[in-house]
Amino acid sequence: MDITRQSVHTLVFRSLKRSHDMFLSDEGSLPPDDEQAKKMRERCKISSEYWSVKDAARPASSVKAIGSTTASQSKVVDERADPSQAVVEYKASGAVAGVPSAASGSNPKSALVPRKAPEMPKPRWHPPWKLMRVISGHLGWVRCIAVDPSNQWFATGSVDRLIKIWELGSGKLKLSLTGHISAIRGIAISDRHPYLFSCGEDKTVKCWDLEQNKVVRHYHGHLSAVYGVTIHPSLDVVVTCGRDATARIWDMRTKACIHTLSGHTDTVSSVACRSMDPQVITASHDSTVRLWDLAAGRTLTHLTNHKKSVRALALNPTENSFVTSSPDNIKQWKFPNGNFLQNLSGHTAIVNALAVNADGVLVSGADNGTMHLWDYRTGYNFQRMQAVAQPGSLDSESGIYACTFDKSGSRLLTCEADKTIKVYKEDESATEESNPVVWRPELKRKRF
Repeated sequence: MDITRQSVHTLVFRSLKRSHDMFLSDEGSLPPDDEQAKKMRERCKISSEYWSVKDAARPASSVKAIGSTTASQSKVVDERADPSQAVVEYKASGAVAGVPSAASGSNPKSALVPRKAPEMPKPRWHPPWKLMRVISGHLGWVRCIAVDPSNQWFATGSVDRLIKIWELGSGKLKLSLTGHISAIRGIAISDRHPYLFSCGEDKTVKCWDLEQNKVVRHYHGHLSAVYGVTIHPSLDVVVTCGRDATARIWDMRTKACIHTLSGHTDTVSSVACRSMDPQVITASHDSTVRLWDLAAGRTLTHLTNHKKSVRALALNPTENSFVTSSPDNIKQWKFPNGNFLQNLSGHTAIVNALAVNADGVLVSGADNGTMHLWDYRTGYNFQRMQAVAQPGSLDSESGIYACTFDKSGSRLLTCEADKTIKVYKEDESATEESNPVVWRPELKRKRF
């Protein structure tokens, strides 16, 4: 039997013609309604769109009309087939379900008094800061700084692998400590012991005895560069963080690693300690901040509001709050749950350093040498400064890597990429008339 071969084009059009002839007679008629499907669709719509008020409705079969005189207007009959499906109960008084009325026994004034608009707090006046002294002596970028509890000297760590001790009042060099074989990234001075702790890109954490000026302990365990070190204010515990995406808790005396706080997925750039829970706070390049339970060694709160890497973290010495920075924003948070307070916007570069003093002055330093001073409570930026690179340096070497206040809060020290330490102080000649607060409050604070 011979089979005639047809092209695909011919077969497709032949199939279309057969389908058209088959359904031509029923072209104008619609299929019958499925009552069961219709009721199911109505129930789904009620439960998805009117879930908040469907339980407040009660069946009302008839309601007396007000002011009607004719027999046809004496009753209003509910036209619903099923009164139990009512969404909102009809009330003759004109009240709406969910809104208290005068006859319901609640206070009628609460529904009539308009809600008071939130007030923006006015910023407190702070005197502007000015450059007081430039200290040079390091041969590389100065990456970290810490002030002695007695407020007589401070220590700095640099890429030149040296720790230098300086007099705070005169800025003279007192001592240089050698021992690290790579850049030093973090320094902390103990309030209760004659110890100085340092960490660096050589994966080591060292404990220096300041009475003997030598290393007395090493803490081994980090798998990569160590970027930050801090000391617990009430326990003999040291906390470090680094590029291995962990923070480690060390016993100061036995050198044992008590906990390894893992959970971040990128470099942990900064760490801070406090005496109350949460006792450890870490900031990471994975754009998150974590609050940790020190006893259990686990995360209490995970903050994900930042959109870019978080490089700096600072605690407020007088309030129960802290502040973090990333290239998108500086954010303030409230302890103990990490509730978001406000955004501080204005930087257009990577913010490497944060510091807060007891007077409510927040300082932020960026990669491009810009330094902003803020009123901590309101987020008002009352001064902007541009760090000037020392003679012989490139303009690009004006970045600020670390900053801190001294113990009195009257001196600000910054570590910069031009290998210098700059000391700032408040301008005593400034007044509220010469430097007024130019405050333009926003109608709405940005939350993210």
